[in-house]
Amino acid sequence: MQESLKQAKRVHIVGVGGIGISALARLLRHQGKEVSGCDRTASDLGEALAREGISVSLGHAAEHVSPDTDLLIYSDAIPSGNPERLKAEELGIPALSYFEALGEATEGYDLIAVAGTHGKTTTTALLADILEEAKLDPTVVVGSLRTKTRTNFRPGESRYFLVEADEYMRHFLHLSPKVLVITNIDRDHLDYYKDLADIQSAFRALAEKVPADGYIVASAADRHILPVLGNVKATVVDYTMVGEVPALKFPGKHNRANARAALAAARVLGVADDVALPALASFEGTARRFEFKGETKAGTFVYDDYAHNPEKVRAALEGTRERFPDRRIVAVFQPHLYSRTRLLLPEFAGSFGDADEVIVLPIYAAREEDDGTISSEKLAEEIGKQGRKVSPLSFEDAEGYLKSTLGPGDLLLTLGAGEAHKVGEALLL
Repeated sequence: MQESLKQAKRVHIVGVGGIGISALARLLRHQGKEVSGCDRTASDLGEALAREGISVSLGHAAEHVSPDTDLLIYSDAIPSGNPERLKAEELGIPALSYFEALGEATEGYDLIAVAGTHGKTTTTALLADILEEAKLDPTVVVGSLRTKTRTNFRPGESRYFLVEADEYMRHFLHLSPKVLVITNIDRDHLDYYKDLADIQSAFRALAEKVPADGYIVASAADRHILPVLGNVKATVVDYTMVGEVPALKFPGKHNRANARAALAAARVLGVADDVALPALASFEGTARRFEFKGETKAGTFVYDDYAHNPEKVRAALEGTRERFPDRRIVAVFQPHLYSRTRLLLPEFAGSFGDADEVIVLPIYAAREEDDGTISSEKLAEEIGKQGRKVSPLSFEDAEGYLKSTLGPGDLLLTLGAGEAHKVGEALLL
């Protein structure tokens, strides 16, 4: 690690309730550092961190940063005008973004980074299970809560560090992997990237960082990945060639592809198949990835999935139909970002083919302002042109409608990176 993170004894984290940065907070606490943090609103993650000895404050205020703070770490969603960042600058306290800090934290390890437009969370968690079963004792940072541990962080004592690597704004270029897994590459984050070629250029830059004695695990013949792999120094391993994987607890060809990628990565790390294959078969999943939430009093199954771009939505629904061919599937989707919805409108409209009915919730704005060019109503109109029964509804109206129409034989699948899951959870109360 570099001096700023290695020597810091007191660290304050702005936006500590985020799914990735909270794992870093846990890592620093595990290393014996005094860790505090703040976030805009209360959350289950923030409450869990507090129980683990991390002081968590609500809201953003300059007084959260004390003069004896050695280092400020901030979520990449936190703007430069944030009061904690300004206070740290005033006091001369070094500051790092989450991914800058993660890059420093992983220095000196054999880093295994799992990247890709979709599937990286599941693949990271699958590989974590395999490495645990192989007694390789990895340190793990994953972008969701693993079902079997209910945490996004695993402390390890070996030389292996396994992380989920985010492509947005080229964040993953702060990492220097020895083993790089690329699950897939697709058009996404078009509020930052210009086009597919621009996205590929970021993955190419990451692939070029893998040393000659390292490995890149990918679908080598995939037309979106092939331009990334030319003349890289590392050995390329094609995960599509590993053969069949065991029956998984989670349906869909996308999950079988994730399992193959994890198996191929395990093999380059020397893990035998008689260890890896049972670990795949017993994998229990992660939060918000085809997560079973319960069954309503009316007999409706409720599932939730984080899917928030067209291919993820399509894959989630295909997997649901594969597992439940005879149930009526009602999809409740909350679009994430105005820009993504507008730029990928045709792709979104065509991704609900396995749903019998679709409800579109108001767009989750996140970091963006509404410019009036796109809406849930426009998305619903385009979905309807594909022959789907579809309605744009508010959260309250969606809950009321579903309570009155869902029954035995139905399956509700909530989709999106925002708060769509709350609709399904309300039906279980």
